[in-house]
Amino acid sequence: MVPLSGRVLSRDPHVLQTIDTMPPRTSHGDKPMNQPPNDPDPIADRPRRRISIPTRIVVLVVIALVATVTVAWARAMTTPSSLPLSIRTVEWVRDNGGVGFVNVVEHVYYATPAPETGTGDLTSLPAFGVAGSVPASGPPRVIGAISPALPGEGVWRGTGRTVLGGDPVRVTVFRPDAAYPRQLAYAAWIDTSRIQLELYPGRKQPPNANPRGPMEVPVAMRAELLATFNSGYTYKDSLGGFALRGRTIEPMRAGQATVIEYTDGRIDIIDWNGGATVGADVVLARQNLPMLVKDGRPGPDLANEAAGGFSLGNAVRVWRSALGVDAGGNLIYLAAPGQTVGSLAGVMVRAGAVRAMMLDINSQFPTFITYGRAGTDAPTMQVPNDRQLPTRYLTPDDRDFFAVYAAQRLKSTPRI
Repeated sequence: MVPLSGRVLSRDPHVLQTIDTMPPRTSHGDKPMNQPPNDPDPIADRPRRRISIPTRIVVLVVIALVATVTVAWARAMTTPSSLPLSIRTVEWVRDNGGVGFVNVVEHVYYATPAPETGTGDLTSLPAFGVAGSVPASGPPRVIGAISPALPGEGVWRGTGRTVLGGDPVRVTVFRPDAAYPRQLAYAAWIDTSRIQLELYPGRKQPPNANPRGPMEVPVAMRAELLATFNSGYTYKDSLGGFALRGRTIEPMRAGQATVIEYTDGRIDIIDWNGGATVGADVVLARQNLPMLVKDGRPGPDLANEAAGGFSLGNAVRVWRSALGVDAGGNLIYLAAPGQTVGSLAGVMVRAGAVRAMMLDINSQFPTFITYGRAGTDAPTMQVPNDRQLPTRYLTPDDRDFFAVYAAQRLKSTPRI
């Protein structure tokens, strides 16, 4: 008897075959179950269709994207602005998802041409203030970092206006760092007993201002105008608050340096520890980063990267500006090139500040303008800035700013 596995299926010797030699098939009629793994698979080896996107479609998509971005940029650039096209373009990129890219480019740009140290000291100072207008009393002379002092260095001069028998705004220039002997710091001292301070929203900053108001020095107030100067960072970079006439426009943040004016006339710079809103006794409040100077010394948080804000941080040497108060409660504005956050704090202490906050940075923003005669027909830039005009705050500006007016009566200035 022939076993089943060896059953002959044909008597023809040419077609002898047994069940053992027959290739078994699966129930699906696919690949034989006993097929070695290296045998070709007719299904797996079948050529697959590749889905390809025609080049012209890719090109059309790219053109559409570029056109959309270009139209958006052009629309933004044609709106009124106080900034040059290049700066507006950078700000536009930053505001439209490119903040990381802009920050990297700015770090590289400002770090590469770092100021040179060494010799080459100045032999004279640029003109500042009104020649010969050195008041008999007032703030002490600023002692620069290099000795001997140049003629007039650190001496506070008047700016052409007197208010209630005194000089309300005085300016000076001095060398702040012996390692950088050709650099100058430009400072202004403001007698808070003889002035009224105002804060105005700009076209874009703060973002939530409504109504925005004039966005410039009001025409009706210009006869009493003494000076104008820049405010702080944009609000997305500083994360600080803004308030006017007891109304909080941008939420106040604890731990932020704050310039504040009260309804009784007091002006101060404080480390804000209140809530998210101001009280009814606050005329104005503007925050910007942690305290730059506290208790007459550089602030305790300056090593923290956040102390420099979210654009250039605290270690890059660029133009920076600051606002402080001295021991008598008077304001000190200062701007200087080639400063880090730490070096600027030291310069503010040298200028007499016991408390201070950083304002805006980069060469296009620090601006201090004085008006020597009644009205605004003779504005003078006390801080060199070739990106702005002396009429900067006499026309609508993109950013919030401060204005200093002559007080109608002498205010008591508490010693601090």
